[in-house]
Amino acid sequence: MSPEPRTLTIVALSEMTHGQEADVFVLMTAKEELTTRDGKPYFKVGFRDHAREVNFPIWHDSPWGADCREAWQPGTFYKLRAVYRDTNYGPQLDLRKIREVCKADSADGFAPSMCLPQTRFDAAEMFDELATIARERIDDKPLRELVLHLLGENRSQLLTLPAATRNHHAFVGGWLEHVLSVTRTSIYFADKYDAYYPDMRPRLNKGLVIAGAILHDIGKLREIEEHPQGAEYTAEGNLIGHILQGRDMVREAAVSRAIDRELLLRLEHIIVSHQRLPEWGSPKPPMTPEALLVHYADDLDAKYQMMATILREDTNPGPMTSKKNVLFQKVYRGTP
Repeated sequence: MSPEPRTLTIVALSEMTHGQEADVFVLMTAKEELTTRDGKPYFKVGFRDHAREVNFPIWHDSPWGADCREAWQPGTFYKLRAVYRDTNYGPQLDLRKIREVCKADSADGFAPSMCLPQTRFDAAEMFDELATIARERIDDKPLRELVLHLLGENRSQLLTLPAATRNHHAFVGGWLEHVLSVTRTSIYFADKYDAYYPDMRPRLNKGLVIAGAILHDIGKLREIEEHPQGAEYTAEGNLIGHILQGRDMVREAAVSRAIDRELLLRLEHIIVSHQRLPEWGSPKPPMTPEALLVHYADDLDAKYQMMATILREDTNPGPMTSKKNVLFQKVYRGTP
């Protein structure tokens, strides 16, 4: 009688420790055919879950070489049995078994989202806070209803939508994390500068600032589509972008609402100008106080998240990070 196959606990790749052998569900992210300096051929492969990516070689003459060449495909989910090791070359996996994920794996907890980077915060709570801000801080009723309509109509998609395919908040729930942060900062800016300049004419419209902050990236609903292996641009996203599509969505939602034409124009301007420069996608720079505040709240949040990511992920030794990053500059981390 043959022995029962050995079973191992299923764990997250990001929770494995040095020397641990376990079964893990992962997404294959890369397969690149290379050669060493001595001319020895190998594949550099990458696998990830939501918080860790491991890249390691598969040698052509190894037991996995033929399968890697002929069958393994980036963008495919796999179940691995492997030993995790921390090495001088970074995290590595010693494979014991590998197969594609199947339907039965859902009973063991597999879901595509478990292999994608995700927001650290609760998406439903962020959505509820954003809707509460709109209800409580936007005084103009038609404008408030427009914002709540666009949020409510797209709730299920907004709970998971990334803010981008790369660069900043490019993870599940990233849109909500970014937009809520921009909205909170915009409220602070609006309250501060309205108190500083109460005699400005026309006076700062704080409800408009908040509406613009919430809707500045609404066009990403049409620019980005989610796939099991991550977010990609739609055809409309590549050809038109989120700024003009955001303006389209606001105009479409405004048709059946009695929004003041001047107020709608100012809201549209916030959306089309929030990235400020043509090379960043905006056809016009901010030309109203409300648009100015939203632009800087948006830019600050995106840049800060980029810098935080650089400090977390850069492996360059010494007090300065490498300048090979999304900001194209070194960041000072300090000395121990």
